[in-house]
Amino acid sequence: MTDVVTERAEETAKYWEQLGCRFSQVNAVFDECMKEAKALLSKAGLETYIENARIIGKMGRGAEPLLIYLEEAPSVASIVGEHALIKLREFSEYMSTHTNFKAIVPFLQTSGAVARRLNSDKMFNRYIELVRDMMDRTSGSIHGHHTTFASPGLPELLKQAPKLLSVLSLQGFQNWIEYGIKYYNDHPERQEEYFRLESADAIAVMQRERHGTLLVDNERKLDTYIRALWNDSDYLIPYSAAFDDLRKAMPYYTDDGIRLPDVYDDINGVSGIDRYRAALAHMAAHRRWSQQMIVDNWSPFQRASVEIFEDSRVEYLACQKYPGLRKLFLALHPIPREEDLQLEEQGISVFRLRLAMVSRAILDPDFTYQNEHVREFVNRFHELMATGESTSAAMASVALAFIARTRGQRDLSARMYFDNTEVDYRDDNRHLWIYIEESDEDEMFEHLDKRQNTEAELHALPPRHYDEWDYNAQNYRPDWVSVYESLHPRGNPTMIDALLAKNAKLTKRLKALLEMLKPQDKVRIRYQEEGSELDLDVAIRSLIDYKSGSSPDPRINMSHRTDGRSFAITLLLDLSQSLDEKASGSNQTILELSQEAVSLLAWSVQQVGDAFAIGGFHSNTRHDVRYYHLKGFKEPWGDEVKSRLAAMQAGYSTRMGAAMRHAGHYLKSQQADKKLLLILTDGQPADVDTKDGNLLIADARQAVKELDQEGIYSYCINLDPKADEYVEDIFGKQYTVIDNIARLPERLPQLFISLTK
Repeated sequence: MTDVVTERAEETAKYWEQLGCRFSQVNAVFDECMKEAKALLSKAGLETYIENARIIGKMGRGAEPLLIYLEEAPSVASIVGEHALIKLREFSEYMSTHTNFKAIVPFLQTSGAVARRLNSDKMFNRYIELVRDMMDRTSGSIHGHHTTFASPGLPELLKQAPKLLSVLSLQGFQNWIEYGIKYYNDHPERQEEYFRLESADAIAVMQRERHGTLLVDNERKLDTYIRALWNDSDYLIPYSAAFDDLRKAMPYYTDDGIRLPDVYDDINGVSGIDRYRAALAHMAAHRRWSQQMIVDNWSPFQRASVEIFEDSRVEYLACQKYPGLRKLFLALHPIPREEDLQLEEQGISVFRLRLAMVSRAILDPDFTYQNEHVREFVNRFHELMATGESTSAAMASVALAFIARTRGQRDLSARMYFDNTEVDYRDDNRHLWIYIEESDEDEMFEHLDKRQNTEAELHALPPRHYDEWDYNAQNYRPDWVSVYESLHPRGNPTMIDALLAKNAKLTKRLKALLEMLKPQDKVRIRYQEEGSELDLDVAIRSLIDYKSGSSPDPRINMSHRTDGRSFAITLLLDLSQSLDEKASGSNQTILELSQEAVSLLAWSVQQVGDAFAIGGFHSNTRHDVRYYHLKGFKEPWGDEVKSRLAAMQAGYSTRMGAAMRHAGHYLKSQQADKKLLLILTDGQPADVDTKDGNLLIADARQAVKELDQEGIYSYCINLDPKADEYVEDIFGKQYTVIDNIARLPERLPQLFISLTK
């Protein structure tokens, strides 16, 4: 074993010597690059790889082109052939010697993604030819002199190439480039904008060149289809997944319309227009036969199982009504491989595969399978449908029984099996779910007044999805976190009145300070047709005009407004489980002290007259971040708000970044000169589904940056004695640590005064 390791080390050292490189950055990663290269390239390919890397390293363009070549070239060669190793080097050299050296890095960086998209040596070579032609035609000399300038749009084109090739054929890609050259060759800045995909022309030409069946071209035909067959109609709203490689968007419908992909390619012998018809038929069946279900206590596994069984139920009913649909659904439904269930023994979760087998078996009477659980529950499905009285709730019971019977520990594995399990014409089933907090369910239906209806509407809101920052990838995880919002349950408002009475001496001191914050400057607004008093100067002038026969100015009134203060403030409360702990030096819990402090703060802001809202949050994984509205901006400080504060409870974890983004979503829409987000927390961001402690800290820091760009100033009041270890990393200098939590009721209003004076 030692001899093998020594031999490998000596071989790597030989290649390093052949490379003839003196860059320390390259030396640091060379061993890892060689491991990948040896796995992907032949012996001759390795020699070609090193030789071409050596030439790139001697171009005089620094270490970065060489680093990227070493990292990307093996994967490109493994996809389109080892001849690509020479092609990458030749074109890099060509750009370097023709003043376009700044484009070398984006060319090499995107070469792997382009190769995966084109997937052939011939097409990859054609891609390089197109880029080279574009470079030659957009570079040139200045006023006939020998001094040449680089192509303005080339680096941007290379950066956008993977995205463009994901939606365009190579011919469409060429046509898109031709348009940019033709119309923007004499306008460098506009050329950059075009190839950066930021101009209206760039988007329009890209849409024109897209392959497949476009929704916009067939909207009337599809509307006629759904009207004629289903006696249904709605707005057909396109969405594009062209620039989102991480998330596979699915069709869905809401109250304002049906969302469908803006383009469908032909697939499995099914035309794009028939794929649209399949998606519409499936959603029309849901709209006719599905009923909403309350799912607060269902796990993601249970919801996924219910979705599959309910999808199968409505398709079964649709095929009974229109038997021809079965052929279309079967052509688009994947055929799962039962033998892949054995992958479970390798620690791979095959939960999705089992559900796909159930779905295919229900749809296809000729589908053969041996799994006893699949067989049993397909029979139970048909028995229920034979009664003629199937409902969504009854089918959900079958689905929950299936997941209870089949789910095992291996289903929790992060390695999930996806092959032949995606039924892409089906929608995402968001219309099925109702989320209602168990604690206020009785109250919601106890009364039928306007207030209760508003609560019901809030509870019916779908989750708002937020990106989350991944500091390892230095990029966002798109739509990673689901935030569910609702009005906070109510309690006894007299409890808050008692807290204010307890702090009567403090409120008296605060009132004197708050009087100084109230805006004092009065500004006259003259020339008003309606106002609080007469503007004598204008009135006399108008009277003179009237007496002299001229048209008098009717704007003879004036009014006043208070000037000098324009704040909108949101207080965001961490309601995680740790708030139930006793505060150091006090017989009260941190939650009780927070209630006291927030009540005093709300009373203080009310005295000043600033727009003020209170929200609370906790989380139970990224799929379930709860955001509670305790006070709205336009809601007065009264018994309704006090009752919600009185009912505050602690639970679960602290996914801070998502909650801050959601609070900022409402705060940024306020009409105010200054917007302040105060975060009251007793610990660092954390959640049960995140093992890396720095991940949510980095995301919260990114959320602070995002809010700052929106004009929102974030400030943290932290009750954790150890907060100095992480709070500055998130908020910079915008924080206060309150070591003596017992003083929180006094300190919180004082901090507000200090921040807004």
